Amino acid sequence: MSEQVINLNNAKFTISAPDIRRLPEDTGIEVAFAGRSNAGKSSALNTLTRQKSLARTSKTPGRTQLINVFEIAENKRLIDLPGYGFAKVPMEMKKKWQKALGEYLEKRDCLKGLVVLMDIRHPLKDLDHNLIEWAVDSELPVLCLLTKSDKLSQGKASAEVLKVKKTLAELNGNIKVQAFSSLKKSGMPQATQVISDWFAQEDLEQESLGEDAAE
Repeated sequence: MSEQVINLNNAKFTISAPDIRRLPEDTGIEVAFAGRSNAGKSSALNTLTRQKSLARTSKTPGRTQLINVFEIAENKRLIDLPGYGFAKVPMEMKKKWQKALGEYLEKRDCLKGLVVLMDIRHPLKDLDHNLIEWAVDSELPVLCLLTKSDKLSQGKASAEVLKVKKTLAELNGNIKVQAFSSLKKSGMPQATQVISDWFAQEDLEQESLGEDAAE
């Protein structure tokens, strides 16, 4: 049984890739972060890893144009996927990002969990819903982080979380929903726990498979 404790604070940037062909070998465990270009994805990554500038943040949404890879331990990586939906960029460039995003989700075998980030004031736009639905169909666990929760009162934020949970319950998937604020650090312990559990669970499953093969 694995004794390794997953520490997201160890995240180190390793590579930015325009497509999956330039990524590290498709082995180990990856947890990917995806969301609309204005959902606060980079800020959330920085908060969860307790690093101020691990992921580049920008006042202009949509600056994540590449697949960014952060290693947290041997064969364990966090993946920052290109933002979708909002960015004011040429259509040709937008298509290129979407292709990289789609290819990664469909073809990357070591993807074991998906964090979907949505602004708590505007959750579950069509692209968000499609992405979560795809993950459920692919039997991937999903953590929905409803970001910028500091913009709402606690009561209103809780109501939004319940509403999103109710809508997504219809998909019958392994989906968790959590209010999150990079500014106030709220929701951080819960999100960290879910992601750490994904890495640990996958470790146990891989070890179990190895033991079965050895018998």
